[in-house]
Amino acid sequence: MTATPPPSRRARRTLLAKRLLLAGATAFLAINIWTGGPLLSLWIGSQFVGERRLSMGAIGIVVVTLVVLELAMAIGMTWLDNTYKRITGFPLRENRMTWLRSMNIENETVGEGIRASVLERIVMANVYVAVAVLVVYFFFLPQSPLPK
Repeated sequence: MTATPPPSRRARRTLLAKRLLLAGATAFLAINIWTGGPLLSLWIGSQFVGERRLSMGAIGIVVVTLVVLELAMAIGMTWLDNTYKRITGFPLRENRMTWLRSMNIENETVGEGIRASVLERIVMANVYVAVAVLVVYFFFLPQSPLPK
């Protein structure tokens, strides 16, 4: 076996730039899944309303737009994660829930060496922040919707 030469300085910088761009794009999409998508859907629905009253047509447009935007962002995040794993050499694993895996222990090792990639950690941190903001908004702000 021949040893592969270490990557050049330029190749390392290029890889670092790609990793940073992928991480930034993932953070952008993760934030927009729970903020930008719904706001854009509401804005698009408001543009189709010709009157000031709420109509079922406007609600339908908001719902359809939200479904399309959220699906596109989820597919985009999946593509970003797969690309990140491919360029960094992160071990790929089957994306199947543990309870759906085969019971045949000889063919699979479940839970051995499973760790989250950087992009998965970005999404997890985003979810934690979203839940924390929701709790603070709902329970601790003076204009809480809870009855007094």
